[in-house]
Amino acid sequence: MASARRTQKPCSRFSFVKRIPTADPTAELPVPAAFRCPISLELMKDPVTLHTGITYDRQSIESWLEVGSLTCPVTNQALGNDELLPNHTIRRLIQDWCVANRSFGVERIPTPRIPVTSIQASELLSEIAFAGRRGDRARCQELVGKIKALGKESERNRRCIGSAGAGGVLAACFSELATESFERSRVGAAEEILSALPLFFPLDQDSCRQLSSPKSLESIVSVLRSGDLDARVNAALALRELLSSLPPRRINGVAGTDGLVEALSKLIQNPISPRATKASLVAAFYLVDSSDRAAGALVDTGIIPSLLEILIDSDKGMCEKALAVLDGVLGCSRGREMAYGHALTVPVLVKKMLRVSDMATEFAVSALWKLCRNEKRGGGCSMEAVRVGAFQKSLLLVQVGCSGATKEKANDLLKLLNGCRGSMECTEAVDFRGLKRPF
Repeated sequence: MASARRTQKPCSRFSFVKRIPTADPTAELPVPAAFRCPISLELMKDPVTLHTGITYDRQSIESWLEVGSLTCPVTNQALGNDELLPNHTIRRLIQDWCVANRSFGVERIPTPRIPVTSIQASELLSEIAFAGRRGDRARCQELVGKIKALGKESERNRRCIGSAGAGGVLAACFSELATESFERSRVGAAEEILSALPLFFPLDQDSCRQLSSPKSLESIVSVLRSGDLDARVNAALALRELLSSLPPRRINGVAGTDGLVEALSKLIQNPISPRATKASLVAAFYLVDSSDRAAGALVDTGIIPSLLEILIDSDKGMCEKALAVLDGVLGCSRGREMAYGHALTVPVLVKKMLRVSDMATEFAVSALWKLCRNEKRGGGCSMEAVRVGAFQKSLLLVQVGCSGATKEKANDLLKLLNGCRGSMECTEAVDFRGLKRPF
């Protein structure tokens, strides 16, 4: 045993280190052990020290603490609400080491920004709330810009500011400013708040209550109508978040806001960005799903041709959202009448019955079922559906299996379409190149 201890090699300062791959595949650069985080074993980018004297990379130790670990990973000592102290000495040494080994392809780590503390976040939010109550738009815009910049700096900042109540403060401030006359020359603060809100989603009930006030909704509609591109995107995101959080009874009240449905429809029919279109489609779905009046109003804006156009060549997420809205507006008679008169309605719905997603199948089957079930005698919708393959696809859905409600509608579709089969030739709805678009 003694001889084994005598032959053991002494530990060097580079023992058990991780090596960084370099430009030369045959060579690797050893990283000093003191520069590596004990948790991730990676080179530290933002070294911080606990009261136990052990230094970690900030991201690693924060992740350790967030999952509920209450001990130091190295010493196993108990931790309280320990402040993470930046270790500037180690950070400078790491930066010097990076510069010295630049020829090996090592990039110098940037000097990290000091993260915001919960006290700083609370103080800044208090100032925003005070500026909002006074109606000081300029000060409010300045402070919201600061908190937005801090939130964008890091995920840690965003969580810290959000946990301090940022969503509620921003929503309340927006509501306070919305009580004044909403003129184009004075919307800077409101647009700044709308641009900051998405950083702190999801919103709590109090925040949604503030945003759903009549004045707040009028302000959101004003931004949707006349704001710049970024402001309109942010307004659509805020509206989507609001409607997805409200109960149907409250959504029915929101749907009555003057110009809201028209503004959303305009964003869908004249897209400015995929993000805005998707947010508008989700908001429109919640409206038509909870309010027959909103469904009728959306149909009156001429939304159906735009929805069908979206369905022809969009990605899965966009298709699902457009199908959801289309299924909603087909619940009203005006929507069905407009759909019957469009050449793409049935081929597009049959095309989307399979091979998109389970959600798309559910909405496509439901929409086609509503059209075939409610058409007048000799209307031609069922015959067109059979011609483009709806019967075969419905049969496949019933045989392969799908969700309960969808299976019931697919079964009902089979009964509705069976009488129209006869000797009619079936054409698979593979593409739409041969169909003439109305616009």
